[in-house]
Amino acid sequence: MKYIESMREGERISNIYLCKQKTSAVTKNGKAYESVILQDKTGTLDGKIWDPNSQGIGDFDPLDYVDVVGDVISFNGALQINIKRIRKVSEGEYDPADYLPVSSKDIETMYNELKGYINSIHNEYFKKLLNMFFTEDEEFIAEFKRHSAAKSVHHSFMGGLLEHTLSVTKLCDYYAKSYPVINRDLLLTAAMFHDIGKIDEISAFPVNDYTDDGQLLGHIMMGTEMVAEKIRQIDGFPAKQASELKHCILAHHGELEYGSPKKPAIVEALALNLADNTDAKLETMTEILKSAQTQDENQWIGYNRFFESSIRKTSK
Repeated sequence: MKYIESMREGERISNIYLCKQKTSAVTKNGKAYESVILQDKTGTLDGKIWDPNSQGIGDFDPLDYVDVVGDVISFNGALQINIKRIRKVSEGEYDPADYLPVSSKDIETMYNELKGYINSIHNEYFKKLLNMFFTEDEEFIAEFKRHSAAKSVHHSFMGGLLEHTLSVTKLCDYYAKSYPVINRDLLLTAAMFHDIGKIDEISAFPVNDYTDDGQLLGHIMMGTEMVAEKIRQIDGFPAKQASELKHCILAHHGELEYGSPKKPAIVEALALNLADNTDAKLETMTEILKSAQTQDENQWIGYNRFFESSIRKTSK
């Protein structure tokens, strides 16, 4: 198995991959071609079929497993494969475990660590609410453990939502210890809930794409509604604490232009926004550096649209 992360410019590849996407397009000169996104557990790769009608180009659809022969090139600073031959393969010719990206960290270890933070919450209402999701709801737990945190950009792998949530919770715990003005119970509860709407915003693997509700509502609104529904089932849940918790979730992207319905109005919402942004950006940079094809730390990787900057590996 030749994994995508190990591909290098100039190689001829002959291997099986998952076709995540397939679209037809036309060049500026009016010539038809097909664009595909190939995937294995180490990442994705853009592919082009410049002559779809040539011999050796078989019929296949998105989410089919395909046997690909092609040449790896570099285009606009990223690897791409010019596909010469491609065919749909039959079940039994591949192991699905090779094609679903998964967290490098142990899922159960991370989940037990997250539950440890739940046990550290003193507020009885927040703790009850957290346990309703993370201890008592087996369907939610199963989805939460295997879900990604994004379609792309950061933590876009199985277990990514759990990994991101745990990292944000750890950062928030540090903030609470360093800044006594912060209500730790509120902040950590909000941290563990802030992205749960992604379970319904993004479909499960291997699709890992936005659902209709995800497009129409977004995970911030959906997650807030999930929490609000459970709050209504808890007798005596203080209205002010419920509003503060929901505000933290609604404001965790920080700015209206980044999708937050509200900007942070309390210190816990500000801290959550900073923790979420920190983990998302550092993980994004980590994934960029990991996938960079240059082996020389003094070479520039190239311009990245997410950071709006050219990226370079740090010298040793």
